[in-house]
Amino acid sequence: MTRMVNFDIVHERRGTGSSKWSKYPGDVLPMWVADMDFPAAPEIVEAIRNRLEHPLLGYGVARDELRAQIVADMQEKFNWTILPEEIVFLPGVEPGFNMALKAMLQPGDGVLVQTPVYRPILNAPAHWGLKRIEAPLTATDAGYVMDRDAFAGKLAQSKALLLCNPQNPTGKVFTREELTDIAALCRRNDTLIISDEIHCELLFDGRHHIPIASISDDAAERTITLMAASKTYNIAGLKTAFAIIKNKAMRETFAQSRLGMVDSVNILGLEATLAALSSAGKWKTDMLSYIAANRDHLSAEIARRFPAIRLIKAEGTFLAWLDCTALGLSPDPQTHFLNQGKVGFSAGSEFGDGYGNFIRFNFGCPRQLLDDALERMEQALEG
Repeated sequence: MTRMVNFDIVHERRGTGSSKWSKYPGDVLPMWVADMDFPAAPEIVEAIRNRLEHPLLGYGVARDELRAQIVADMQEKFNWTILPEEIVFLPGVEPGFNMALKAMLQPGDGVLVQTPVYRPILNAPAHWGLKRIEAPLTATDAGYVMDRDAFAGKLAQSKALLLCNPQNPTGKVFTREELTDIAALCRRNDTLIISDEIHCELLFDGRHHIPIASISDDAAERTITLMAASKTYNIAGLKTAFAIIKNKAMRETFAQSRLGMVDSVNILGLEATLAALSSAGKWKTDMLSYIAANRDHLSAEIARRFPAIRLIKAEGTFLAWLDCTALGLSPDPQTHFLNQGKVGFSAGSEFGDGYGNFIRFNFGCPRQLLDDALERMEQALEG
């Protein structure tokens, strides 16, 4: 029997070792890191509890059942056919794209990223002596769009594209037409694609996620796709993700790049991932409905309370990207709202040069916390 979760309940997370709730003093409301304030699905908690009935917690490997579940998921959700052996398990998507950059490129090579983009992607090229090349997304009334000509020009200077889809922080979901265009340009330039698709199940308004590797046979052969149940099912602390790499030679090179840094995956995370994908569908449906309503509420309240703030509705993720330029806050909006309103957002400067007047607002939370954050913003502007 499926058990219901009440997403309106505020659970006390201070004192639990939560990164989100430990960053700031107790009087600050944290709305920053991409971590939802919802309990995991009961099916996931039960799977972990059942696994703990066996008292041995040694090094783990993914069971065939989990590989089969991921294969079925890719087919059912994205109409993408993969094989079990094409899956490489990892302790996170961030280690995954760093492994890919280290394994597949040489120092000095160019890596294209679309800004604004979350800090781990922004910073990854420099970890390996690579040159970061930026192709900014453009805000329009219809959403965030690519400048195709500028993108193509930057791609010609790049050995790899580090793609983020759905995009963090803008919430953009790339269309089939855009992905087809990107894949064709990468084929023309013989560009490796490393695709962070961790938010792939967090889409709104009837949109459907399209893995870029599913666009064509060529795209499949040049793409390292990175996914996890962590964002959708709010189990990021269990440190489990996976890469899908259809090109065998590339998969072997990628796996060899562990170099003592990336060992086995959390054994409880593997169980939680299986439970999430196989049993937590009702929880996911209810959660998506709740955060979609949060997104719409946030959009309406920003327009009503702060007409000078520009907010383009997210097409996916549980993150809102707010342009506060017109408010003229000093030294920047994140600092102002933190100091004057005791609400902690992600600073726009973390997502690329030129975004200092933006903040990222996490709306994956009970409505009460979202409204509290809005009230604190108002107080910060009244002071």
